[in-house]
Amino acid sequence: YAPNPPFEEAGLTSSVWHAYLNESRDYDTNLVAEQRGEMNILLAFAGLFSMVVTVFFLQSSAKLDPDYQKMVALLLFDEINIQRMLANGTSLDNIITSNTDLTAPFTPDQNDKLAYGFLLASLTLSLLTAFFAILIDGWYFHYLSPITGQLKVCAHTRHLRYKGLIYWHVWASIILLQLLLSFSLILFLYGLL
Repeated sequence: YAPNPPFEEAGLTSSVWHAYLNESRDYDTNLVAEQRGEMNILLAFAGLFSMVVTVFFLQSSAKLDPDYQKMVALLLFDEINIQRMLANGTSLDNIITSNTDLTAPFTPDQNDKLAYGFLLASLTLSLLTAFFAILIDGWYFHYLSPITGQLKVCAHTRHLRYKGLIYWHVWASIILLQLLLSFSLILFLYGLL
């Protein structure tokens, strides 16, 4: 870098800002490339996992509703028995029916409710992981976006962005998202039991 005239070492176009921006660009590119790679892997896994959990979630939600096919089968069974007995001349008191009260309120099995709750929590956590992974990836994209203007202003803007990453603990939030997705996987496995 070319030397600056005396008393202009920290001027707007000083070579110190040029050197700082070149070094910080290399540092930021290496640092953020690794973090963005982890974030993209996390985002892909969270998206695929959410899709799988959604399928199981929809299947388990069917168990929380009455089984209408079974009700129709019981009604047909009763109707066929009634028609047979009447055709044979049997009294209505002797007709065999399924003895199922179709007007009784339906209460799903407690295990089905529990599995539904685990799968719902797992789906929520995996979708939150994907959402925050997208936000953090956008933050990294903005962090690496070029800064135009005078060298000193560019250096201050870059440092302000770097302090923002430190202040908001973006690197720690990646670990938090990994834990959140792991917890979602555990809840999913409990929901399958």
